[in-house]
Amino acid sequence: MSRALLRAAACACVALPSFAYAATYTVGPSGRQYTQLSTLVDSVDLGPGDIVLVDGGATYNGNIVVRSGDGGSAGNPVTFRWNRSVGSTRPVLSGGSHTIKFQQSNHVVFEGFDVRGGTSSCLFSEAHDVTVRDTIIRDCPSHGILGADNNSGSFTLEYSEVYNSGSGTHRHPIYMQSDQVAYPGSVFLMRYNYVHDGNGGSLLKNRHERALIYYNWFEDSAYQELELIGPDCETQQSGWSPDLRREDVDLVGNVIVHTSSWRNAIRTGGDLNGRSQGRLRMVNNTIVFNRPGIANAVLVQLGQESLEMHNNVVFQTGSGAAPNVLRVHEASEVETPYCAPTSREPWTSGRKVAGSNNWIQSSATLVPAELTGTVRGADPGFTSIGQFQLRPTTNSPLVSAGNPQPPSPSAFPFPSPLQLPQFDPPLRAKLAIGGQVARVPGARIDIGALESAGGGGGARLRRNGSAPLAPPGTSASAAPAAARDAGATAPRAQAAGRIGDAPPAPVNQGPVPTRLDPRRMDVRITPPVVLLWQRMSAWFGEVAGRDAARR
Repeated sequence: MSRALLRAAACACVALPSFAYAATYTVGPSGRQYTQLSTLVDSVDLGPGDIVLVDGGATYNGNIVVRSGDGGSAGNPVTFRWNRSVGSTRPVLSGGSHTIKFQQSNHVVFEGFDVRGGTSSCLFSEAHDVTVRDTIIRDCPSHGILGADNNSGSFTLEYSEVYNSGSGTHRHPIYMQSDQVAYPGSVFLMRYNYVHDGNGGSLLKNRHERALIYYNWFEDSAYQELELIGPDCETQQSGWSPDLRREDVDLVGNVIVHTSSWRNAIRTGGDLNGRSQGRLRMVNNTIVFNRPGIANAVLVQLGQESLEMHNNVVFQTGSGAAPNVLRVHEASEVETPYCAPTSREPWTSGRKVAGSNNWIQSSATLVPAELTGTVRGADPGFTSIGQFQLRPTTNSPLVSAGNPQPPSPSAFPFPSPLQLPQFDPPLRAKLAIGGQVARVPGARIDIGALESAGGGGGARLRRNGSAPLAPPGTSASAAPAAARDAGATAPRAQAAGRIGDAPPAPVNQGPVPTRLDPRRMDVRITPPVVLLWQRMSAWFGEVAGRDAARR
């Protein structure tokens, strides 16, 4: 071997990382390492790459606290997952104060559970980089999902269902905030979820620094479906100020069905505790008021910087319907905020509104003069408004009437937006992982959250989270079928009919995980180490070949 090769080998040995190990732990009522998830996290310090498999068909006690010593690392999380090879139903976590709490346990994935009954919250996140996937949060007498004021960062909620949760005016089915001092630049990503039948509060109350709300179905809140405001000024860490960060929201491809007597579908800006001073961008959303009386699609108050609206539908059912598109609470209409800045003005620096190509009911009022290309009409041409099937018919005025390149206002551009929706929202049912439907526009994108069948409709592509299993350009016919998750609950408000399309065929979730031997812990070498060794071996072979050729 040449001296060059020897030097390379020596350097590689020095640079070779130590072997990293990840463990698989099992939890189940019998024949497993632990009978309770709480016992496992109280007994073991989990680490990066560890997997906890929990048997289905059983109920486990709440008050589960996943502590700071149980976190993963960026790109290598600790994963808690339903062991789908055991039990035909999800593992149920039930009761306690916080049924499960992530207490500064950063980089965690929580997948496949049914969480219910927590008296303070069903799921409490006081951590950064937490992903909740394919989970049902229900029957929570207080908050469903709660993000802490301090020590909370990025949070992803996907393929999940939240219902029968919240209470009164201050407890919400989903209530999110981030710690802008500890985790600046954090993101709340909410996609492919079905949130409905709130028992109190707003379906989503958001105080997060940056919220990306894509492809969700919201229906039947006690108050507004979405409340988009700023951090609670009375609970922030030292070093925080209202001007530290701006709270922006990108709201794309959602269905919002408002049935309660509360006037607002969306409230944005601030409450008396915190103002967002942020930018709200709304693209291709369908907003339907399914009740008579005064209705506000968007209410602005107490500190909004700007509002963009492109390709949205605003419609109210029934005779005499006249929804307000944008209601603004002026300073004289609100109380003085509890904390500085105490301005009561609705806009932080004067009114900033822009938008294009929205479909707005002919009878609607308070239509912003800043909107261009607005389509007005009495009927949006949904497939069946009586059954709330909200996909446009082929002759709907929504078809090919959207703006294919919604402009971002130069005076208040939204940072790194999702230009146009790429998928349909769930159709009033929980989606299985990979069950989202790719949105395929016709000659031009339709207005609203759903594309017409004649204009391309939805092409069902098999995907898993953010990593596509079907390459771009794959046709719908070439991709496996996917569907909503079994057992999803219909809203109580319209039990006779289903909103959306007929249910699709069941999804192929892939191979069932191998059942583990409960008497041992499975130890696995981290794959990147193996890949590095393979690449080194191949490189050594090439160098040795060149050396031999010279000789």
